[in-house]
Amino acid sequence: MTTPPIVPKGEALRRAVAWLAHQGPWTPELIERASQRFDLSPTDEEFLLQEARGFQKQDKPPARER
Repeated sequence: MTTPPIVPKGEALRRAVAWLAHQGPWTPELIERASQRFDLSPTDEEFLLQEARGFQKQDKPPARER
């Protein structure tokens, strides 16, 4: 019989997202800190990095047409 995890699956990621939301812009360094602080898996960290890239694309103004 296996022992259930102390933190339910997905809860660490939710906590990390809540923490990041209060920290300002999501930089790779900040995401790495969150990953260490909340003991995220490499998959969860990569998910956050992809989300941060998506935020950056949304923040950029559209290119002007000539």
